[in-house]
Amino acid sequence: MSEINFYEHIAPIIHKNCTPCHQPNKVGPFNLISYEDVAKRAKFIARVTETRYMPPFPADRKFQAYLNERSLTVGEITKIKLWIEGGLKEGVKKNSSINISTQKEETKPDLILKMNKPYQVLGENVEDFRFFNLPSNTTISQYITGIGFKPGNKKVVHHSRLMVDTTNSMREIDGLSETDSRIYEFQKTALKDEFLYGWVPGNDKIQFPKGTGIRLNAQSDFLLNMHYAPSPIPDTDQSEIELYFAKEPIEREVKNFILRENDISNKPFLIKAGEKATFFISKKIDKPMSLISVLPHMHLIGKTFRAFAITPDGEVVNLVKIDSWEFNWQMTYQFKKLLKIPAGTTFIVEASYDNSVENPENPYNPPREIGYGWGTKDEMLNLVLYYLDYKEGDENIEQN
Repeated sequence: MSEINFYEHIAPIIHKNCTPCHQPNKVGPFNLISYEDVAKRAKFIARVTETRYMPPFPADRKFQAYLNERSLTVGEITKIKLWIEGGLKEGVKKNSSINISTQKEETKPDLILKMNKPYQVLGENVEDFRFFNLPSNTTISQYITGIGFKPGNKKVVHHSRLMVDTTNSMREIDGLSETDSRIYEFQKTALKDEFLYGWVPGNDKIQFPKGTGIRLNAQSDFLLNMHYAPSPIPDTDQSEIELYFAKEPIEREVKNFILRENDISNKPFLIKAGEKATFFISKKIDKPMSLISVLPHMHLIGKTFRAFAITPDGEVVNLVKIDSWEFNWQMTYQFKKLLKIPAGTTFIVEASYDNSVENPENPYNPPREIGYGWGTKDEMLNLVLYYLDYKEGDENIEQN
């Protein structure tokens, strides 16, 4: 190999795997476009790629293949390291401009819903968890074919969870802290979608297969559960939901199937102070499905997550396996092909938690008893699945 330089060897790696997030108006906290952008953070890039912290993709890719996989090969990681050791050679810039477009041309959202007013982050250097209500004001029912989220201030927005309310009875939740006692009254309202979409830095917009979508009833309200990171200075945020609607008739409806705490077989769902615990879900379905994606969800003391399905014939269908749970990198994992799940299949989930002092992510010191709750310091165990009612040949359909 010729002497490793930026333009010939490193730029293609960075522009394919890093620049899509690290450019203006995207989720990355800084740009990774030019030689100068990359060179000044070279040692940091080497460290986070060698440890595979970046690009973020917590799921085990040997367990299952996904459409939205992100990773560097051993050769690419080594090439970055050798480039740094060789003195960050710039090389010759062959083109007059760098092409940073590594994804398909994105269509514009059909509906953008912005938080009703800017939220004032106090700047007291503490985490802040808030609920916001965003009325859709749609006059007709439509089908959602894609969902995205755009943080208004990526310096303070840590993550968000999107839910749908059709009752219009939760509008007073707008701006409330999740520690507010009134939240528990709002939790009694049955939501149409309890976990429609989840966003963290690096998560992707989800696009459903052609000819499919999720029904959005007219006049529905969206609920945002927002996590703001500690900020030492006052700041503001006014984040947005991006919705894409069907332009052609929808042939099939995307549905939500959630495995949750009520499905746990070894209840109660309670992790005592100082203890480590593993919980199991086993749930049988009576109709065939074609799985689009899975989204595993736990909170801070989660450690490992594994989900698979066992068909009536004894075949094992791997769904997702995360050996080191990272609360800050939760993703929707979209399969490369639709997965056939026959009627009579049993879904299995096993998730482990560490509520001891050995866990640096434990929100309490000393540890306290932790059980179910919406709050980040509480715990949850969910597996959210997008699926279609099965049709012959679905398993041959590639998602794109």
